[in-house]
Amino acid sequence: MTRIARASIYMIGLSLVISSACSGVEEQEQPQSFARQLAGNWPYAVTYEIFVQSFYDTNNDGIGDLPGVTEKLDYLKDLGVEAIWLMPINPSPSYHKYDVTDYKEIHPDYGSLSDFKQLVKAAHDRNIKIVIDLVVNHTSSEHPWFKEASGDSINDYRNYYLWANKDSIAQQILKKETTLDSDNITQWHAIESDSQHYYGFFWGGMPDLNLDNPQVKEEIFEIGRFWLEDMDVDGFRLDAARHIFPDDRPQDNHQWWVEFRNEMQKVKPDVFLLGEVYADAPTVTPYLEGLPALFNFDVAQGIIDAVKNEQGAPLLQRLLQIRQSYAQVNPDFIDATFLSNHDQNRIGSQLAGDRAKIRMAASLLLTLPGSPFLYYGEELGMLGVKPDEHIREPFNWDVDGKDPGETQWLDAKYSQDQAVAPLSMQMSDTLSLYNHYKTLIELRNDHPALTYGTMEPIPGSAASLCSFLRLYEQDSLWVLHNLSSSPQQVPMGQEVSALQEVLFYNGLYSQDQEAITIAPYTTVILTN
Repeated sequence: MTRIARASIYMIGLSLVISSACSGVEEQEQPQSFARQLAGNWPYAVTYEIFVQSFYDTNNDGIGDLPGVTEKLDYLKDLGVEAIWLMPINPSPSYHKYDVTDYKEIHPDYGSLSDFKQLVKAAHDRNIKIVIDLVVNHTSSEHPWFKEASGDSINDYRNYYLWANKDSIAQQILKKETTLDSDNITQWHAIESDSQHYYGFFWGGMPDLNLDNPQVKEEIFEIGRFWLEDMDVDGFRLDAARHIFPDDRPQDNHQWWVEFRNEMQKVKPDVFLLGEVYADAPTVTPYLEGLPALFNFDVAQGIIDAVKNEQGAPLLQRLLQIRQSYAQVNPDFIDATFLSNHDQNRIGSQLAGDRAKIRMAASLLLTLPGSPFLYYGEELGMLGVKPDEHIREPFNWDVDGKDPGETQWLDAKYSQDQAVAPLSMQMSDTLSLYNHYKTLIELRNDHPALTYGTMEPIPGSAASLCSFLRLYEQDSLWVLHNLSSSPQQVPMGQEVSALQEVLFYNGLYSQDQEAITIAPYTTVILTN
């Protein structure tokens, strides 16, 4: 029998009184079992996304740095994550660093290549993998390549980017003769004293690379080899993976990633490649030809809708449809699930700061199929809405900024201590969101059914219940989420009759041979 996860009773505004409610979950001795050997193996385990600038500062300049990430590895290990995804760490003129000026260096605010190597070694010593953001679609307009390309003399770097006469492009757009993604002429940007304009899909400071050019392709391959061989990273999160070529060239996009994967696997056969294709599932699915892992934006929105609308069935149906579609293209796909990321309003703000619903969103993420990604501070319930700086606010380590490593580059507008309890307070509070995350991650890491298992929705449940089985070999779990503000009763049907031992709960419930009654916004997990 696998270890019973720690759990606490959370009183979430309950008016329900249930005479047979349990008072806790007992710990059991952990044998050396198949669960401990199989579950939680990355890339199927939990990954943690870090914006280094906001995470932890070790040199008192107010900006987070790589040594700060190294210093907090034990925190991440204790939380239960097995990989870290670092947002861009390269030199850049922008605070977010998605416009790179040197692909083989570290931004000086963050440290040095030596600091990065120390981070990778320290992480690997703790069995934590390191994934870095790789920006392939564009460079900074301050990159030496672009400076050469836009100079007075014509040289090889000119063809590293996309150039055209703006007037002729406008005519092609009107006649629909262009193959360029130019729904908006403003994506073409002028340079003083240059007769041509360059293409920048996102904005003028990010000129698109010309990946039809074999020289540019080789440059990108060489950058990937550098980080895999010299820096020993475990993989890449691939920014704007849909925009290598224009939208009317999707097959070229797909093929580019097949070629990139093949080149990277020559260096590291088990390299992890995670694509950001910000689109619906039908658009995303073909990218699995080249990228084994893709972010599931549909499911992220589905979780939010389920919690807001208090209806679970549409989420389960959509997730099954997507996974079936993925499996047809790549049976070994990795479904990167998440709640929110650095480009979206934080999940806490999307749920209007409602702690019960924020907790429920976390419960869904960590019990549904997929490989979960957590955005830094999500475990604290950090808040934030656009503009982007305020969805990337400093991590709350201690009350009133007492931890000297708390970053100061931005004054928090949403995640102040009054709105979001700092980690120091939450760690000592058994009812905190942090401890809810930690308990569920531990449960997930201990149970193959939650990591690898299939999902079977239980029919006939109330609309506000999200009820499903997770099955993997001997490991069988029945997961029940009450998404509503009212208690719900769940019949003990034949398909779950053998699953009566409570593994986890975070609210009041009662159980007999006929049914389980679950309090509002409560999760219960049973096993055999």
